[in-house]
Amino acid sequence: MGDDAKKLGLMGLMAMVVGSMIGGGIFNISQNMAAGAALGAVIIAWSVTGFGMYFLASTFKTLSDRKPELSSGIYAYAKEGFGQYIGFNSAWGYWISAAVGNVAFAIMVTDASSYFFPAIKAHTWGPILGGSLIIWVMNFIVLRGVKGASFLNTISTVAKLIPLALFVIILLFAFHWDKLSFDFWGAQNPQLGGILKQVKSTMLVTLWCFIGIEGAVVVSGRAKNKKDVGKATMLGFLGSLVVYAAISIFSFGIMNQPALAGLKDPSVAYVLEQIVGQWGAAFINIGLIVSVLGAWIAWTIIVAEVPYAAAQEGVLPRIFARENKNKSPSAALYISSMLMQTTILMVAFAENVYLATIDIASVMVLIPYILSPMYLWKLSAKGETFEKNRKGKTGSLVTGIIATIYGLWLIYAAGLNYILLSSIFYAIGIFFYWLAHKDRPKGERLFKNFEMMIAIALVIMAVVSIVLLVKGTVSL
Repeated sequence: MGDDAKKLGLMGLMAMVVGSMIGGGIFNISQNMAAGAALGAVIIAWSVTGFGMYFLASTFKTLSDRKPELSSGIYAYAKEGFGQYIGFNSAWGYWISAAVGNVAFAIMVTDASSYFFPAIKAHTWGPILGGSLIIWVMNFIVLRGVKGASFLNTISTVAKLIPLALFVIILLFAFHWDKLSFDFWGAQNPQLGGILKQVKSTMLVTLWCFIGIEGAVVVSGRAKNKKDVGKATMLGFLGSLVVYAAISIFSFGIMNQPALAGLKDPSVAYVLEQIVGQWGAAFINIGLIVSVLGAWIAWTIIVAEVPYAAAQEGVLPRIFARENKNKSPSAALYISSMLMQTTILMVAFAENVYLATIDIASVMVLIPYILSPMYLWKLSAKGETFEKNRKGKTGSLVTGIIATIYGLWLIYAAGLNYILLSSIFYAIGIFFYWLAHKDRPKGERLFKNFEMMIAIALVIMAVVSIVLLVKGTVSL
């Protein structure tokens, strides 16, 4: 079998996008959105998210078309545009985000499985053992080859859309217009606060829903046709946006905001149970397990591809670049799986583990998400790749600017707590950056002047964060 036969076509790339975005978050979206916002604010939040994510998806599409040689995608854009240390932080932040996100998948699978087997959550070791088992099963699936793992991801993507499609159809027929209009702005629940506060409360949730929008870009080096990368990104984004928004908005036509906010995870199961009875909850829990396992395959591929690509270019230690006979990034897979294993042991005893993990994953991915449109902005402003044909230059410039502003808005919405906590992870990364460059030529500096200032600032922020954590001023 030739190398081309092992590459991914349009359907495989689309499945990477949809499979990595529509994972477990969609099954919790009803409660997660209603937890801090009434319907009016939820609609505004999806409008803002749809607008911002459209330009972010357009950023990835444009960059994949304009810079197809940057096949490591989201990491390569930051390195090409802003230098090696900034590129390292993009790869490092994205890798940590993906690994923490996979731990959130473990938590969701445990929650769904415990609906059928309550003994799983009867003891703390149940979720730890269950999650650990799946981490290593996924590791060995991807070790057999990315192409084969992508095929399984495509099958699971189709399979998980069936219960979601049925739920949306039932929801559209069952919701009541009068319930949608009840307390539309949350005036009867003063704890929600004003509209801006409500919208901000949803931003990390909606960002978590769309983490994976760059899935096709990350594996673009394995695409049969580079032009399919941009198509897969846009088609996957538009389809996912419709499904996410429909479920979270029309759930308000079944239950009011306080009732939705009080649902257990996975909340979509209990919304359907309210409509059709107990079989609805069982049906959705089965769908969640299939969905999360499928997304887990996609994210196991992604969590290995990013450090693998970074190591090939010398930004992460070379050990991450080792492959096995199936051309899978075996060392990156094993190291990523060990990181996930360590994380699941650490968080299994914490409260609100799911929300804490998705918030950390969302904040860690913000840096890579901002650096990509910033690079497009820089590229378009300089006219690079537009020398022979200026068509599309203005549109690319506008896309880069709007997507960057959206990223900065997300940082503001995330709040100081999670920004400080993320600095700890980025400060730890400095050691690995040094490790990757310890054999640099004599006299060559590890950091340029502005990079040194960034590294010092990260260390200071990390120290402050640790002090505040110890004092209890900052918490998850």
